[in-house]
Amino acid sequence: MSESKVPEGLRYTKDHEWVREESGELVIGITDHAQSELTDIVFVDLPAVGKPVQAAASFMVLESVKTVADINAPAGGAVSAVNTELAKHPEWVNQDPYGKGWIARIRPSGPLGATLSPAEYRAFLAAPS
Repeated sequence: MSESKVPEGLRYTKDHEWVREESGELVIGITDHAQSELTDIVFVDLPAVGKPVQAAASFMVLESVKTVADINAPAGGAVSAVNTELAKHPEWVNQDPYGKGWIARIRPSGPLGATLSPAEYRAFLAAPS
């Protein structure tokens, strides 16, 4: 896994979501590893803004040509924004998972759950299954 596939400045979950803290909110997407495992994303089932979320629980799904994948919240709180462009361009999750393929923002009501640093995430990916 190349360094560019696991950007610095983000936190990662063992479920392959990335998290960026920004203006008191958590911006969430899936990692490059996750999008490559899922293959072509064909539908993003975006949650409603205001939807309450529980830490480590699924709050939305992505559909690919291969499977349906749950996306888990990295903290409890409420959805504060979603990337509505993904309704028309689900492929952005594959093409630019850390940029225009971001999925949702959460206004956390508590601390960020267990996450990994970029180095820890790279080691997690390299570990034998």
